[in-house]
Amino acid sequence: MSKFTYQNAIDYVYSFADFSVEASYRYSADIFELQRVRDLLESIGNPQENFKSFHVAGTKGKGSVSAMMASILREAGYSTGLYTSPHLIQLNERFRINGHQISNQEFANLVHELKPHIEKFPGLTVFEILTALGFEYFSKQGADYAVIEVGLGGRLDATNVLDPVISVITTLSYDHMHLLGDSLSEIAFEKAGIIKPGIPIVLAPQQIEADLVVAKIAAERSSRLIRVGVDWLFSAGSRNLDGQSVFIWSSEEQRLMDAYVESAGGEEWAPPRYEIPLLGYHQVANAATAYAAIKEGSKLGLSVPDPAFQKGFCNTSWEGRFQILSQKPAVVVDAAHNRDSALKLRIALDDYFPGQKVIMIFGASADKDIQGMMIELLPRVDQLFVTRSEHQRAVDTSVLTDFAHQHGLQVESIDSTQKALEQALFKAKPDDVIVATGSVFIAGEILASWEALQNPSDNGKG
Repeated sequence: MSKFTYQNAIDYVYSFADFSVEASYRYSADIFELQRVRDLLESIGNPQENFKSFHVAGTKGKGSVSAMMASILREAGYSTGLYTSPHLIQLNERFRINGHQISNQEFANLVHELKPHIEKFPGLTVFEILTALGFEYFSKQGADYAVIEVGLGGRLDATNVLDPVISVITTLSYDHMHLLGDSLSEIAFEKAGIIKPGIPIVLAPQQIEADLVVAKIAAERSSRLIRVGVDWLFSAGSRNLDGQSVFIWSSEEQRLMDAYVESAGGEEWAPPRYEIPLLGYHQVANAATAYAAIKEGSKLGLSVPDPAFQKGFCNTSWEGRFQILSQKPAVVVDAAHNRDSALKLRIALDDYFPGQKVIMIFGASADKDIQGMMIELLPRVDQLFVTRSEHQRAVDTSVLTDFAHQHGLQVESIDSTQKALEQALFKAKPDDVIVATGSVFIAGEILASWEALQNPSDNGKG
């Protein structure tokens, strides 16, 4: 029986260096020392060697791609782990086996068990400890496969001690520039650090600058490069507020696809069609990337029949990504936190809610491109509430107000995310759209607030 309660375990883990709350620090090999992680893992028996893994890096979409891949593997009958970060509401979200989060007691037991090992190695960070905990949890749970999402960057990330079956890089754009570099080339170099000699790399569609860097590193490491959009092709099908369909086919099948299109669907051959619950055109490319990674794994002994793809895509759950909580008025939560993801959010709003009034709840972290996000979003906004999450990096609402005034918008500042949501709901008419966005932390707090508003009798209950 563990001597730790869940809260004891949380407090212990967060007593270590936590760079996720630092406003600035040096992103370098002397601070993020992978040997420290390897030593800790060796001390606990190298649990990462007890399951096969897919390693997923990227700026945008890596969480969605990871969730889809894990769902497909689970439907194929494999015991499947999923390690992601950050969490929206509770730390347990980061560790999942077959879709189920680690329980509070399991987490406490795990921390208690690993504590003597952790204390052997000075300088460990919160994320390094959580990564080791995740690997040990998946090993203990008998995972066949685990999908492991990179935390930050790739080259120096604690997860980069893995020797995966397949490496995956999702869409690259500008984020964490003060750490990873000011150009797409520099960012791509850091992300491509996950490429291992001889291990295939699946690459989502990229701007040419990023593509060239990844291709060069893949060639240097004799890693077969599989490009989504070149080797695996995709097209969006129908969509509504419940989900959308995607067609995916290989480059070898393009001749068949041409005939299918020319015959307006009259050909005997048709491209596979999959239904995904995740909304927005960017999720079509994410689905194709997840599909390509699993298909490439099939060349290395993985067995995934088509029904597992069908069910896996259909049953994917990934909260806080253009998630629709209600429809009259529409309430949308999206964890967009850089300029590129803000643009994708605006496009999705135009696709799903054309011409409808938008009431936006916006909060952001101080180290983000707030001006860039607002440039993309505010032309679509009719009424703006600025707020701040409880996270240490949250920017003050006065800063957001000043930015918004530069765009000629009237702004209402409300420090509490729940009160901002309540006020937006009060102001909204049935055909309006309320959108909460700007950071993962805002998304998480809005989801928790929504749950509290739907179940007021549960408030204050432990």
